[in-house]
Amino acid sequence: MIMQGKKGIIFGVSNKFGIANAIAEALYAQGAEIAFTYASPVMEKRVRPIAESMNAKMCMECDVTNEDAVKAVFEEYAKNYDSLDFVVHAVAFANKEDLEGEFYLTSKAGWDLAMHVSAYSLLTISKYAQPQMEKSGGGAILALSYIGGEKAVANYNIMGVAKAALESSTRYIAVDLGKYNIRCNCLSAGPMKTMAAKGIAGFDRMLKANALKAPLKRTPTLEDIGKAGLYLTSDLSSGVTGQVHYVDCGASSVFASLDEMTALDGVNMAL
Repeated sequence: MIMQGKKGIIFGVSNKFGIANAIAEALYAQGAEIAFTYASPVMEKRVRPIAESMNAKMCMECDVTNEDAVKAVFEEYAKNYDSLDFVVHAVAFANKEDLEGEFYLTSKAGWDLAMHVSAYSLLTISKYAQPQMEKSGGGAILALSYIGGEKAVANYNIMGVAKAALESSTRYIAVDLGKYNIRCNCLSAGPMKTMAAKGIAGFDRMLKANALKAPLKRTPTLEDIGKAGLYLTSDLSSGVTGQVHYVDCGASSVFASLDEMTALDGVNMAL
């Protein structure tokens, strides 16, 4: 098993149907030992059973906007595990009202909240992961993104800007931490039916559009995402850092599918 003897933390598992859990399952199946955090007491009842099913030695509350809370997680982790080989950042949040309507009307408070939770928290987590990973001889930090960080996506709004900041941050972190043999990458999954996606207006249309556009003619599965997460946190990707790895069945690689072009037949387009 390729993760035998590897240990790490996943920030952001919220339920058994999400992307973070899919990555956790893939890592655990390959022998990894995983510690978990949850965002609030309300989330504990969902996350703790997942942690227990994977024999976690630690399942701890952590508000990633509170640096002391993040520091406490890594201090507690060091008491329970003798190495830190991977960290998964699967944390994102924006107010519902900031995920619809016109982006330029986003409030300053909404902007600050989304940026802090979804992007700046990666810096805080990396800061406290670095000493333990260096001691372990290196490691992998993985953050979760979406195509809305590269292109404007309807109703993704402030979260798209936060994901752009997250992706850029992984590149700078990769440069800073490379000397410690610590890699930092983003996994950009295609649209999937998760609880988090329910907060995005018109999400069903996004699913259909991805399937129509993608060369594989479908949207990715949780298994697809889990395997990609396993790759990016394991030694299989030992030479990969500062990258955004798309798992969207190829949708991000094409401008338009043949089906979309057919639908546009008869529309005058300036080339």
